[in-house]
Amino acid sequence: MDNAVRNEIYEHAKKWVHEAGELIRQKINDPMIIETKAHDKDLVTTVDKETEYFLAENIRKTYPEHLLFSEEGYGDDVTSLDGTVWIVDPIDGTMNFVQQRRNFAISIGIFHQGIGEIGFVYDVMADVLYSAKRGEGAYKNDEKLPMLKSELELGEAVLGFNHKWLCENSVIDEKVVQQLVKRIRGVRAYGSAALKLAYVSEGIVDGYLTMNLAPWDIAGGMILANEVGAVTTNLSGGEVNMLTNDSTLTCHPAIQNEIIQNFLVKGLK
Repeated sequence: MDNAVRNEIYEHAKKWVHEAGELIRQKINDPMIIETKAHDKDLVTTVDKETEYFLAENIRKTYPEHLLFSEEGYGDDVTSLDGTVWIVDPIDGTMNFVQQRRNFAISIGIFHQGIGEIGFVYDVMADVLYSAKRGEGAYKNDEKLPMLKSELELGEAVLGFNHKWLCENSVIDEKVVQQLVKRIRGVRAYGSAALKLAYVSEGIVDGYLTMNLAPWDIAGGMILANEVGAVTTNLSGGEVNMLTNDSTLTCHPAIQNEIIQNFLVKGLK
């Protein structure tokens, strides 16, 4: 994707993200229908669906040749990342949206021929937009974020991940995860993968770890974090599958290998 095309798409997407956020803020206190999807903790609301519809309509009207890979039913049947693909989560952190009315985000990652070109994570209620274009760094609103510091010891690191991986589960030995927690400085759980990845890009957490998430949960934030020098792989150190659920480790490169080799590989079931 050449610079002119990338810049045009970026400006359109930025405008739509801000407009979608304003629509959410207008409806934040209205009565809403809350449904469950895969399980009783996997929530979706009318606002999720309306926000995705708003974004889908704008994308299709302006870029009919592009594909939309999204969560709430308005996307295309995407089987590859050929061409230009928008990976969209209209509200990442729906439980936070329902329970707290804050700490949720709109997440968009725009890929061209399999490469992440543009990323957005919009903290709607705080009105903070994290954004990135490939090769141009990451921004928090209009302030460019610094590259990650050159060195980091694992014992100094703060990681973001869900507390459920500390409990018995079918993916990873919880005792290994408990050992990782003892090794690092601290753990933070925010209830939104997109925001955790944005915080990696900001340098306020040193990594984000998930055992199983969909591409739309991580697409935008992964692009942001990679632009400041973070590295992203699955838990075995391979490339993350952006077409289906996968594990993901996005972190400072100085701690990646130690986390994978000393903890994750040993714990995966």
